[in-house]
Amino acid sequence: MISKLVTSFVRLVILAVPMFFLFFPDKINITFDYPYAGLMDNFFIRLAKAMTLLFVLIELLRIFYYGVIKNPKSNKIVANIATLGIMTVWLAGLLEIAFMFISQSHEGDLSKASQIWFAKYWKPITPEGYRDFPKTNTEKKKKVLVLGDSFAAGHGLNNTEDRFSDQLEKKLGADRYAVYNLGVSGSDTRDEFQRLQKFPIKPDVLVLEYFPNDIEKAARDAKLTLTEFKPYDDIKLPGVGSLVMRFYLPNFIYWQFPHMPPASITDFVQKSYTDTTILHPHLRDLQKIVDYAHANNAPMYVVMVPFLQNVEKSNGYTKPIEDFFINQKIPVVRLSEHLGNIPPKERIVGKNDGHASAKVNTVIADELYKKMKGQ
Repeated sequence: MISKLVTSFVRLVILAVPMFFLFFPDKINITFDYPYAGLMDNFFIRLAKAMTLLFVLIELLRIFYYGVIKNPKSNKIVANIATLGIMTVWLAGLLEIAFMFISQSHEGDLSKASQIWFAKYWKPITPEGYRDFPKTNTEKKKKVLVLGDSFAAGHGLNNTEDRFSDQLEKKLGADRYAVYNLGVSGSDTRDEFQRLQKFPIKPDVLVLEYFPNDIEKAARDAKLTLTEFKPYDDIKLPGVGSLVMRFYLPNFIYWQFPHMPPASITDFVQKSYTDTTILHPHLRDLQKIVDYAHANNAPMYVVMVPFLQNVEKSNGYTKPIEDFFINQKIPVVRLSEHLGNIPPKERIVGKNDGHASAKVNTVIADELYKKMKGQ
C-alpha cells in the first residue's frame, strides 16, 4: 500500500510539469503560436489541459483510496474530512474541464469563454482575414462592400447568415449581387479606410456601418483616450487574480459581472464629438471614404448603429456625423428609429455582449434594402 501511495505522489510530481507548462506558460516565457492566438482558444491546447487535469484527479483519488479507504489505521474524523475534500476537488476539477468547452460571447476577447466562442464560431475566414465566405463566379454580379467594425463582422452571432450583410445579399438576389463583409472587430474609421484601399475588389455599392467609438484614433491624436481597463486588477486577494485569469471555471464566473465602468465609454464619446479639434479631423477621415466611393462611381449608404442600450444618448453624440452624410446626399439608415418594436434585451446578443442581435441585423438589412431599391 505504501508503494502505491509513493508511485501516485511521484506521478503527481511528474504531472505538475505539463500542468505548469499548459496553465502558466507566461511564467517561463513560453507562448503558444497558432492562427489568431490571443483571439481564439485552441481546441487541442484545451484538450491537453483537460486530459492533464483529469490525470491529476485520478492520482488524487488513488491517494485517497489507498491512504484513507484501504488504511485500517486512518482516523475517522480525518477520513470524513478527506472524503469531503476529495469530493470537492473532483467536483471542482470536473467543472473546470467542462468549462474548457463552454463558449459565451463577450464585448471583447478578454474572457476564456469568449476566446472559446471565437474558436468555435469565428469562421469561415477569407485569405484577406475577414469572417466571410470566399466569393466565386462574381464576374457578372454587382459588388457590394460592407465596411465596418465588430457590428458588421457579426460579433456574438453564431451564424454568419444572421448578419445584415448576408441577409442583404439574399434580399438583393445572390445571383445578381455579391456582398463582401469587410467587418473587423475594434476597427475605427482610419483603419476602415486603409482596409478599403487594400481590398482587391472595387465596389459597385459601398455600405459603411458606423458606431460611436469610430472616432477613437482622432481622439487619441488629441490626447483623449479611453480609461485603460486592466482585467483582474479589481481582485485584491494576492494570487487569486492570476488563477482567475488562467482557469476556466473561475474565469467564467468572474466575467458574469461588470468590471469596467459604463461611464468610461460614454464620457469618452461625449467629449470626442463636442471637441472640434477631434471632430473635424474625424470628418476629414470620413470624407476619404466618401471620396473613395465617388472615385469608383459607387453609391454609398451609411448605417448609424447606436449604443443599443442607450439609444437616445447615442443619437445626440453622433448627430454631427449624420448631418455630415445627409448634407452630401448620402442615404443614412438611422437604426434607432427602427428599434421601437424590439425590447432592449432582444436588441443585443447576450447580457455580457452588447452587439446587435439577429433581429436587429434583420432590421438593418430591411432598411438598407428599401433605400437601395428606392434609388
